[in-house]
Amino acid sequence: MGQKVHPIGFRLGVVKGWQSRWYAERDYKDVYAEDDLIRQSINKELFNASVSRIEIERAAANQVSVTIYTAKPGIVIGKSGEKVDKLRAMLEAKTKKRVRLNIMEIRQPELDAYLVGRSVAEQLEKRVSFRRAMKQAVQKTMRANAKGIRIICGGRLGGAEIARSEKEVEGKIPLHTLRADIDYGLAEAHTTFGVIGIKVWIYKGDILPSKRREAIEGQQEAAVQPPFAPREGGDRRGGDRRRGGERSDRGQRPQGDRPQGGDRGPRGERPPRPQGERPARPQGERTPRPQGERSGRPQGERTPRQPRPQAEQPAPAAEPQAPTVQPVPEVPEETTPPTPESGTTQSE
Repeated sequence: MGQKVHPIGFRLGVVKGWQSRWYAERDYKDVYAEDDLIRQSINKELFNASVSRIEIERAAANQVSVTIYTAKPGIVIGKSGEKVDKLRAMLEAKTKKRVRLNIMEIRQPELDAYLVGRSVAEQLEKRVSFRRAMKQAVQKTMRANAKGIRIICGGRLGGAEIARSEKEVEGKIPLHTLRADIDYGLAEAHTTFGVIGIKVWIYKGDILPSKRREAIEGQQEAAVQPPFAPREGGDRRGGDRRRGGERSDRGQRPQGDRPQGGDRGPRGERPPRPQGERPARPQGERTPRPQGERSGRPQGERTPRQPRPQAEQPAPAAEPQAPTVQPVPEVPEETTPPTPESGTTQSE
């Protein structure tokens, strides 16, 4: 239960490569011991230089090429390369072979699992809260565009008498996906109450057989997505303009409401203004439709009201006069008898 395979060893030959590249037959144990000695001596000498990993390659029998990956190349090189020369002389004396050193800079130490674990261990040694140290490390790594990180600290956390393990996870860590680029690192914090181990997994993304395919697919997706939005908007906007039938339906519905309201009758004064403007632009489209609709429907509806519009038709200005004329004959019939009375009262 709870046994995990080493993420880097699980992906050797698929996504990850070997840190020691050489071939040996009978002297395999001697060469392996020599590699171990080189790594231990370099880590001891450059303990504060943030050395992440050391790659060793043997092309000839008496020649060793050592590549050091560090986040602080200035400390490794020293002034005018003094420290490099001393380190090379020390390794040649121990191995009795010709050593060539290459120093590579790690530009993003937040994405290196060992350096993240080492930073957490240094904070724990300074009596910083383990939860705070873990959360800060996770936040820094996620800000560096990592897709996932997991940190597990085990030991006497906070000086407790009973050892336990705590973990902080953010993002995703696909441990079973071989093409996933997962960096793994193990660091130790030597405190006054014991040793605390820190394990770090960092997921940087998938490594596909060809990166060109990713670039091409990304370009295709970027090119395909924008046209969909304008097409949908264009169909909705242009479709209403191109399809006259939809607008005719919409025009028929409000027109059916107009005779019911009766308030829109005086708006007959407004159509002459747009009519003078509209025939110049969409003569073929709008002139026949409103004419046929207005002439057909209002005529059939206003047939019982013919006497009233007849008085209104000859003179549009007579429309306000018509309501004023109707009360006038009614008033004199009722008021004729009181008028002489009122006159007599005045004369009297």
